[in-house]
Amino acid sequence: MNLIKSWSNQYLEAGCDEAGRGCLCGPVVAAAVILGDNFHHEMVNDSKKLTLKTRLDLESFIKDNVREYAVAEISPAFIDQHNILNASIHAMHMALDQLTTPPELILVDGNRFHPYNFIPHQCIVQGDSKILSIAAASILAKNHRDRLMMKLHEEFPQYGWNTNMGYATREHQRALNKFGPTIHHRRSFRLNYEELFDEVGGEGQNRRIP
Repeated sequence: MNLIKSWSNQYLEAGCDEAGRGCLCGPVVAAAVILGDNFHHEMVNDSKKLTLKTRLDLESFIKDNVREYAVAEISPAFIDQHNILNASIHAMHMALDQLTTPPELILVDGNRFHPYNFIPHQCIVQGDSKILSIAAASILAKNHRDRLMMKLHEEFPQYGWNTNMGYATREHQRALNKFGPTIHHRRSFRLNYEELFDEVGGEGQNRRIP
């Protein structure tokens, strides 16, 4: 199914999405994308629904064919200080700051956003599987963050970040229990993952410290 290219059909739109919000470590990354008038690719979709190869192929197409794009990242220290929601939104603001053409409408994946430069915005739940510009942003953010985690993996290979990308997999939990957290872990998230895994009943989930 093709995604919707324009939400408003009259305003210059920028789609925004983030990657890494639910991770235990590493930055949260956001992207902003303004589509070109003739942009079309039937494979562009929510990054979580795509294979690595497809995402990488689409990244080149997106960068070559959209009107504008930008990517920004926020450190774990900022996340710990301001919480993950505010950090994710701030990353989107930073990506929007880099666009040379101000959008007239901002489309955001999810249900929360902070006003940006008096520009109207629309929050869209599961927007990355509905709106083409948000889906494109999700691909750019995901690929950018994955590359960062693969680079960090070279420094800390015991955590398996080259495959789990910082999410709370069994491998990551076991490494945390054995080696403890690194400078890249988010200290505002609970780091006793054996207990956490039993509590939530599945991997890839986390909770913040109350």
